[in-house]
Amino acid sequence: MHITINQIKEMKQRGEKIAMLTAYDYSTARIIDEVGIPLILVGDSLGMVILGYETTIPVTMEEMLHHTKAVVRGTKRAMVIADMPFMTYHITVDDALRNAARFIQEGGAQAVKIEGGIAVAEKISRVVECGIPVIGHIGLIPQSIYQLGGFKVQGRTPETATRLLKDAQAVEEAGAFAIVLETVPAQLATLITQKLSIPTIGIGAGMGCDGQVQVINDILGSFPDFVPKHTKQYANLSDIMSSAITEYYNDVKAGNFPTDKQSFYMDESILAGLKKGD
Repeated sequence: MHITINQIKEMKQRGEKIAMLTAYDYSTARIIDEVGIPLILVGDSLGMVILGYETTIPVTMEEMLHHTKAVVRGTKRAMVIADMPFMTYHITVDDALRNAARFIQEGGAQAVKIEGGIAVAEKISRVVECGIPVIGHIGLIPQSIYQLGGFKVQGRTPETATRLLKDAQAVEEAGAFAIVLETVPAQLATLITQKLSIPTIGIGAGMGCDGQVQVINDILGSFPDFVPKHTKQYANLSDIMSSAITEYYNDVKAGNFPTDKQSFYMDESILAGLKKGD
C-alpha cells in the first residue's frame, strides 16, 4: 500500500521530518523505496541530469510519462509524484486536468506537482476537486527561470517575501496537500512553515521546513556538471564510475576480460561432432 496524503499531513502534525528524493528509473526507485523514503518525485529535473538539456523547459509530457512509469514499477510503498512539465497546465484549466489525469491513469503516479502560486491556484483547485492530489512549488521555480533571471534565491526583499507568503497561502487554500519551497531564505521558509497547516518541503530553504527534497544525482555525485550549494554529497559516484569503466576498458584492451569465470562452455563431444562435420 502506497503512502497517502493523509499520512504525509500527519507527519507534520507529529513534528516528524519528511524525506523526499527524485528518481527517474526503475532500479533507483526500487532502492529509494526499500530504504523507506516516503515521497519520490519524478522531477522534470530529469531534463538536465538524465536527458542533457540546459534547463527543464524542453521536457515533454511523453518524456515525463515514460520515466514516471518506470519509477512506479520500482515502488511498493512510496508515494510517486509526477512533475507537470512546462506549459502543460499554464494555458487552460482543461489542459491542467487532462495532463494531470494522464499522469494518474497512464503513468500510475499517485500525485502531481505544479509550479507557481496565486497564478496557478485555480488550476490546482480544479485538479484537486477532480480527485488528483497536488503538491505545490514556489520560490525558485525552474520552469520560470528566464523570467527570474537565473538560478537565484527568491524572497530577499519585502516585496518578494510578501508575494511568496501569499503564494504559499494560495496554494494551501487551493487544496494542495504539501508545498515545495525552493531556494528561499531560511527565515522566510520557517515563517511560511509556521503559517501553513500543510507540510513544507524545502530545497535550499533551511532547516525550518517540515521536510527536505533533493535531486538524487546531486546527493550521489553522479551529475558532474555542477554541485548546487543546497546539496550535500553523500557519495561521489562520478569518480567511482569513471574508475570502474577505465578498469574495464583496460582489461578488454589487454585481453584480461572475460576470464573463465565469466564464460560459458559446452560438452566437448558436441564440439568435436561439429568440427567433424566440417
